[in-house]
Amino acid sequence: MRDLVSIGTACGALQFDPAVGNIPRLSFHWAGRSFEPLYAAPWREEPATRALPGLSPAERRLAGDFFCAPFAAAADPDVPAHGWTANSPWRVEVHEPHAIRSVLARDVSGARITKRLEIAKDAPLLYQEHGIDGGEGVLPVAHHPMLHLSGRGRFFTSRKRAALTFAEVFEPGRSCLAYPTRGTDLRRMAGAAGKTVDLSRWPIGRRNEDFVTLVEAPDAALGWSAVIREDEDDIVFFLKDPSVLPVTMLWFSNGGRDHAPWNGRVVGVTGIEDGCCPGPAGEAAAAAANPVAAEGVATGLPLAAGRSHVVRHVMGALPRPEGWADIANISVDGDRLTISDSAGRRIELPWRRDFLKGHE
Repeated sequence: MRDLVSIGTACGALQFDPAVGNIPRLSFHWAGRSFEPLYAAPWREEPATRALPGLSPAERRLAGDFFCAPFAAAADPDVPAHGWTANSPWRVEVHEPHAIRSVLARDVSGARITKRLEIAKDAPLLYQEHGIDGGEGVLPVAHHPMLHLSGRGRFFTSRKRAALTFAEVFEPGRSCLAYPTRGTDLRRMAGAAGKTVDLSRWPIGRRNEDFVTLVEAPDAALGWSAVIREDEDDIVFFLKDPSVLPVTMLWFSNGGRDHAPWNGRVVGVTGIEDGCCPGPAGEAAAAAANPVAAEGVATGLPLAAGRSHVVRHVMGALPRPEGWADIANISVDGDRLTISDSAGRRIELPWRRDFLKGHE
């Protein structure tokens, strides 16, 4: 086991792996219950995996959530998928009981990247902030949290203008969705077998591997995703500023990868990946015409000397109240975060005022 850095409060705890920048363990505590929503690959500590050739550090140590810069393939073939932020060491510069501040040990496209992780003291929330200073080019970025469900789930999200699949098929013969396709109703996406697929009801298929990019609706004030996990009887949610991260990518991995070290063992996992990127197309596509950009949103952060970007993201989990079958909306107002269902019932949590506002 590598040296992990731990933080925590009465509302949650996490372990950070500075060797690759991921969060292999995250738990939330609220209303007398505890939740561990994220997935960690079973091969992380397997000797056989360490001997496998061709695995990037991110895949070898796959776990939890990590920041991708760039997201997907880098323009430089010597840079592993999802960039050095997910594949190389971070220096922890500040370690408080509830928060960590770290710096990536190497530059990305000439930019300096910092990370701050903080568990709230008054709510079951993880606040994340990444700073990107200087550099050159257009850098696609995304968070990569991998949610695990032991059974069925329901997916709810802020309004989207489109859902896109690209021509690339991750695992031939294991797709539920049609590739490429564009849809506007998440409950009726074109499927590989000619039938429609409901993206709001999980799992969407059996032994499948699928990837779809959701593009935020115009003028959205808050981007959010929420999942009701039926067996766990909880609600897991993700919040973003859609002007910074205009897409949410859903990566469905449900036993659809047979090659080592996956070996069909990754079941019930969905990446809910908020980003500013051209879907899975990679860094080279970020500054060019691409299907996501054609929807009217940015697909990368423009880097320049003297220019800074701040990317903020929030994750949380809490018990599902009795009788709740859906999530109608998530909103923030001042220092309150409100989650509501279609019957008008509400959950309110303390919130860090204006955390998602302002990004440059």
